[in-house]
Amino acid sequence: MNFSGKSVLVTGAGRGIGSAIAQAFAREGANVGVNYLTNAETAAATVAACETNGGVALAICSDVTNKDGATNLVSETIEAFGKIDVLVNNAFRPYEFDPERRKLHWDLDWQDYQSQFEGAVQAAHNMVQAAVPNMLTRANGSIINIATDLIARPVVPYHDYATAKAALVGFTRTLAAELGPLGIRVNTVAPGLVYPTKASERVRENIKEDIISATPLRRIAKPEDIAGPVLFLASPWSAFITGQTIYVDGGLVME
Repeated sequence: MNFSGKSVLVTGAGRGIGSAIAQAFAREGANVGVNYLTNAETAAATVAACETNGGVALAICSDVTNKDGATNLVSETIEAFGKIDVLVNNAFRPYEFDPERRKLHWDLDWQDYQSQFEGAVQAAHNMVQAAVPNMLTRANGSIINIATDLIARPVVPYHDYATAKAALVGFTRTLAAELGPLGIRVNTVAPGLVYPTKASERVRENIKEDIISATPLRRIAKPEDIAGPVLFLASPWSAFITGQTIYVDGGLVME
């Protein structure tokens, strides 16, 4: 794939999956906006890795759950690179995947759900509203939202997190229907457990082993495994694909 001359904005790209996605685009020649919220050091490391891989990258601190933050993030990216061709909504509200310490449904408050909705759907909504006007000037663009395979197979019922990500898939589909006639595609990538990441560091070995034994490809995803499908959905190779959800979990979910 060749993304030379393309401008890509990845939210939550300071570490983990977002960092791997940013670096993958950079390897293919893209200009990459690396959004982060709190950890400037890891964002700088991502930028350095992107530039080592041959791309041009810029770290931009912004809270994408805030409308003004999203608008400023998009403006800074356009100022630096002239446009936005690809938007990857990867940022999410911090969440700890710990089956033994998770809240059961009857322990949850609505605010737990609300927090995850803000991190997933509100953040994506803000980013799309900010970025789409620039994409419309060329009647071309690709938006990829990052969800989870827990929406289809809740092996551990993380109620608030998975419910918000399921809503993100609905957002993807309705947005794809609206933006398709205008030349903009919208799709979802739904990873399974990805290790190592900050969110998955507390997942116990026995849980990982159970997931591996149930996964046809017999391993857990690395952050780099998620980047390939994202690049595919951003590329001309997927020019006739929109409104779809691609599960990237080694075959744990099959549809």
